[in-house]
Amino acid sequence: MIEDIQRQSDHRQIDINKVGVKGVQYPIQVLDKTFGIQHTIGDFNMYVSLPQHFKGTHMSRFVEVLNQYHNKIGINMFPTILKEIKSHLEAESAHLEISFPYFIDKEAPVSRAKSKMIYHCKFSGSLTLDELEFRVQIKVPVTSLCPCSKAISDAGAHNQRSTVTVNFSFKEFVWIEDMIKLIEETASCDIFSLLKRPDEKYVTEKAYAHPMFVEDLVREIASLLLQDQNITWFTVEAENMESIHNH
Repeated sequence: MIEDIQRQSDHRQIDINKVGVKGVQYPIQVLDKTFGIQHTIGDFNMYVSLPQHFKGTHMSRFVEVLNQYHNKIGINMFPTILKEIKSHLEAESAHLEISFPYFIDKEAPVSRAKSKMIYHCKFSGSLTLDELEFRVQIKVPVTSLCPCSKAISDAGAHNQRSTVTVNFSFKEFVWIEDMIKLIEETASCDIFSLLKRPDEKYVTEKAYAHPMFVEDLVREIASLLLQDQNITWFTVEAENMESIHNH
């Protein structure tokens, strides 16, 4: 019989909150509002708690769980996978994070030219005893135009790309597309993969007509989420990739 070093006792008597594997890539299925299902690649981080009386955990068992749910990995399977990780690794708590690219077909505002827009998303969950916690993260690129620059300039105003990151929990299912739409409609203008000249004119003028500080972005989105009784918890972060500063 091969000796199980991981299950040997450890003399230091220190619990570890999370121990596991990171960066495991695996195919997943995500619910798509238009097409029903979208196949994409998930980047997995998986952890369990480690009590002080065990020296280590069995890292291979994390991947065994993924293999067990081959072609079934999606948001609806999150509780089941967490329970299986917790059980298979004999842990008090289990944690799972899946980061993935999500694509939406998007039309240019004037020419109606279609192209794919990529959005970076993450599902994260924890199971402690029988209490399940689940959160969604969505990163949305937008355009922001500076109100101060517009007010003090005789012509034009500086603008930049911004990234809005929203983390949230919910009572009833929320479509990724709906949260993206809420964020994009709040910004000075949304961003497109493909624009023709009439489209460029449109987005330039739209951004100029809707100037917003980064603080405005956060407050407007937070205000809308506070009004949504389906959202039980959220955070909003907005970061500007400055066009006139070196920071």
